[in-house]
Amino acid sequence: MATDMPPPRKNASPPALTAKKQPAQQRGAETYERILEVAAALLSEVGIERLSTNLICSKAGMTPPALYQYFPNKYAVLCELGQRLMQRQNERVALWMTPEVLTGSHEALESALAGLVLDTYEVTRTFPGGVWVMRALRAVPVLAQVRLASHQTVAAQQTALLAQALPDAPQEHLYLVSRTAVELLYAAVEMLFDEDLPSSAVAQLAASMVASHMHPLREAAANAAQHHTNPG
Repeated sequence: MATDMPPPRKNASPPALTAKKQPAQQRGAETYERILEVAAALLSEVGIERLSTNLICSKAGMTPPALYQYFPNKYAVLCELGQRLMQRQNERVALWMTPEVLTGSHEALESALAGLVLDTYEVTRTFPGGVWVMRALRAVPVLAQVRLASHQTVAAQQTALLAQALPDAPQEHLYLVSRTAVELLYAAVEMLFDEDLPSSAVAQLAASMVASHMHPLREAAANAAQHHTNPG
């Protein structure tokens, strides 16, 4: 029987999402990783709603007190898995979105964006329980902040890179562009798991949509620079 409470109602205190403690010894580290490994596998088998700490313990061959040393509930387990998945995905952004790409040709930018979508899809596909972890971050309200914080961090990093390429463009507009681009590209990745669509075609279309805004962005930055040089 599942012991985890459902996501809280309005005005109720949300469940704790942080691990109670980090393992200090090898045996504890092995138990910690075993919990995450089993939870990821169970997500693929039973889905988000049916996952419970009791089920994790049964599958992992451990007692609930052993699990509760590290995680207060299943949402904390999902939170840790979500943070790890987001980190893996974000590492790919830094590889594809470089200063050289953002200052280069339209074709190079579009190619890099398409590559990023496909790379992120592959990282998610090969991550243990990846697609279900991704869906949990979208479906479970108390986990939404994990996804949002990750996307906001990436958007801030991309804003800094765009500011180097387009120093005269308004910072707030660069962030708006970056934040919207992150969400659009991530939505394309999610769609590839939800529907049987050609991945390369979806990636190329999403990349084309995002890259198309770079030209007017550069024009706006050039106009702003000219205005600063020749005010009035």
